[in-house]
Amino acid sequence: MTHPLASDRASAAPVAVIGGCGFIGSNIADRLLSIGRPVLVIDNLSRPGVEENLAWLAERHTRRLAVERADVRDAAAMRTLLSGARAVIHLAAQTAVTTSLVDPVDDFDVNARGTLNVLEAVRLSGHRIPVVFASTNKVYGSLEDLAFAERDDRFEPADAAIAARGIDETRPLQFRTPYGCSKGVADQYVLDYVASYGIPAAVLRMSCIYGPRQFGTEDQGWVANFLLRALSGDTITIFGSGRQVRDVLHVRDAVSAYLGLLDRIETLKGQAFNLGGGPANAVSLRAVLDEIATITARPVPVRHAAERPGDQPYFVADTGRIEAALGWRATIGWRNGIRDLAAWLIRHRNPAARLTREKAEV
Repeated sequence: MTHPLASDRASAAPVAVIGGCGFIGSNIADRLLSIGRPVLVIDNLSRPGVEENLAWLAERHTRRLAVERADVRDAAAMRTLLSGARAVIHLAAQTAVTTSLVDPVDDFDVNARGTLNVLEAVRLSGHRIPVVFASTNKVYGSLEDLAFAERDDRFEPADAAIAARGIDETRPLQFRTPYGCSKGVADQYVLDYVASYGIPAAVLRMSCIYGPRQFGTEDQGWVANFLLRALSGDTITIFGSGRQVRDVLHVRDAVSAYLGLLDRIETLKGQAFNLGGGPANAVSLRAVLDEIATITARPVPVRHAAERPGDQPYFVADTGRIEAALGWRATIGWRNGIRDLAAWLIRHRNPAARLTREKAEV
């Protein structure tokens, strides 16, 4: 088997990281560059904060880094840029459920049509280019068929197996909200291009990823958003009771999963894997707020608002499939991980200034 990152072509051809100036993308690019792999970062630079991530990458890596400003909606640009790639990690997306409800057409164009443009660029390249795609746990829907009990600060599933292990990949797909639909369509197109065209591709259905280089908002990146607001003394908005449970995963562990899957893509092509912190890192919003209060040594001001459409009361990934396939484990516990993110924000950000800019842009 030819290793995706170890062939003769790989010595010169870059790994294309689409969305490589974003939170996860910049961390993946940094890891690849740190182990000597050439990287082509492709990003449209539309999200606030990504220029800072780009500057960080450029400062750390003067060699083997190429950057192109381009949009996944531009099919011609994707064909040109990806034709020489050794592998593709596709993370570019419209990431907020709320935004998808306001402009579902744009959401579809970015997430569904943009992914199709990437797949077509790979198919028409004349090379066997591996693809790893960033999907989401939202493809499983709102889990409205499951019963939950309120226990202390959290929701817990009535199903004992789900409570113990989480939700696995055999869960039927159920797209809800335009965001869930567009990402779900992309998820399925990636898997079908394996079956229909033999492209070596696989999917990671992510839970809540957090960590350094994340610029969170109320709509996306809630762990970083909570910390930013707490550090500035601003009020945090909780949509619903705060008993919602998520399995959070530190970005360093997420990067290891992405690169591990790329390493084994010929064996694992055509498969979808849940990627999250699993039951050991399943935490309610209330518990995260309590931890942030401990970190900042002051109460965290909170206001409650109505639940948002499509918001799952509980999602914890059963990560057994990816653990077995890659020998991968989440190594950073959620408390240590949140403290790591807080330390990074304190070192690298001015929370009050950032929030002032964020409000001005709304």
